[in-house]
Amino acid sequence: MRSPRPIRPATVLATVTMLSLTASGCVTVHGELEVVPAATRSEAARALKDFTSAYNAADKAYDPALDADRVTGPLGAINQAGLRARQKNNPNGNANHKPLELTDARYLIPKKAGWPRWFLADTDSNRDEDTGKLDTRWLLVFVKSGPGAGWKTSYLSVVPTSQVPRFSKDDDGRAEPVAPDGSELAVAPEDLSTRYTEYLQKGTPDVFAPGAATSGWREARRTTRRAGFSYQYIDQPLDSGAFAPLGLRTDDGGALVFFSSKHFERQTAAKGLRPPLNADVEALLTGEVRSTLTKERVSSQLVYVPKKGAKDGKVVMLNRLPGLTAAKGS
Repeated sequence: MRSPRPIRPATVLATVTMLSLTASGCVTVHGELEVVPAATRSEAARALKDFTSAYNAADKAYDPALDADRVTGPLGAINQAGLRARQKNNPNGNANHKPLELTDARYLIPKKAGWPRWFLADTDSNRDEDTGKLDTRWLLVFVKSGPGAGWKTSYLSVVPTSQVPRFSKDDDGRAEPVAPDGSELAVAPEDLSTRYTEYLQKGTPDVFAPGAATSGWREARRTTRRAGFSYQYIDQPLDSGAFAPLGLRTDDGGALVFFSSKHFERQTAAKGLRPPLNADVEALLTGEVRSTLTKERVSSQLVYVPKKGAKDGKVVMLNRLPGLTAAKGS
């Protein structure tokens, strides 16, 4: 087991497109009330292998149908929209495809009753350097909605190896899930999406540590200027169904939590001007861009939430993965 490491804000956003997830509350299906591990290790390893194979096939062909049954939630929304755009712009597929490899997998499999069930795969990818500050871990959340359903990946976060915390374990050595209403935490997981989108809109409640995806993003919006254009931003929580938060307890009493959100950026041009379009936006565009362009993005976040009453009680953003999912002109 790795020794505890300090949690520090992430300094860069992920540049990869992936992940989503479902609710962590217990749902009784077919009388299944027994609290059991969400998966066996061999089942978890098979789910990771199946996801990687499907992702590589879809990325090589730029065909969303090839991994549609392996992704869900925020990752699914981002992945499928991105593949649709690239397929339209590159109908012959990805000439620069490099197969993704996920190795050194460590599976954190919590216990729960009923469905959905989920687990976390902490992996090493071939998209980084294996030493130093650029050494990263890919954290993937896998969700299974029912007895006859397959495992799908709902969340993906890429974080420096040094920022992966030590997780709490129960008496059987299993990872411990955090309840959505988690009253022992500085912010309950079920409230994170609302708190984040309210903070982006108004600057309050100020429960997040300064960083690129919190105070830095608000400042970037405030200072965005272009002659002849105005900008408006709307942020909405995504916190139910396949977009519900999921988290695991850390050994210091805090938690590592994945959550989702939705963001709109509207650009309005003065008379005689027209908002610019790039190929990816145009591929997902509906309507005609005359004077306005509205971009819709889904985003998944990975945060460290300290326990309630901790000396430094701010939520630390470790990774934010946004993706364009739609665009509308008028």
